[in-house]
Amino acid sequence: MPRFVAFLRGVSPMNAKMPQLKACFEAAGFTNVKTLLSSGNVVFDSRSTSESAVERKAEAAMEEHLGRTFFTIVRRVDALQKLLDADPFAKFDLPANSKRVVTFLREPSGAVSTQVGGRRGASRRVLDEEARGAGELVVLPGRHLDG
Repeated sequence: MPRFVAFLRGVSPMNAKMPQLKACFEAAGFTNVKTLLSSGNVVFDSRSTSESAVERKAEAAMEEHLGRTFFTIVRRVDALQKLLDADPFAKFDLPANSKRVVTFLREPSGAVSTQVGGRRGASRRVLDEEARGAGELVVLPGRHLDG
């Protein structure tokens, strides 16, 4: 049975409690459900292999059991592992403590630019081969993690 990660947009401790979110996914028929802190990330198994079908099922379950939905992007754990193994940041000359940001999209954007949000020195490329062709890699040089 495939293992998935659901990335839920806009989740915070103020608008979703993780035990209720977990119960919601279980009520939808997903198994081995785990929530990650209050991040809005949920890991689970599903009989379905279609990411879009799993996204729709998760959003419908949230609406039914929580009375609201969060925009959901689903990726298979094995696809995420391939993305990590490919080390998409390796070709950039970044300090060891630079923040790496990956944003997933439901649909491929088809856009490639050398500037993000008007910030000079930022670069973006579409990861067509990775993550079902719907992920964007955003590198923001000069942004560092503390410690």
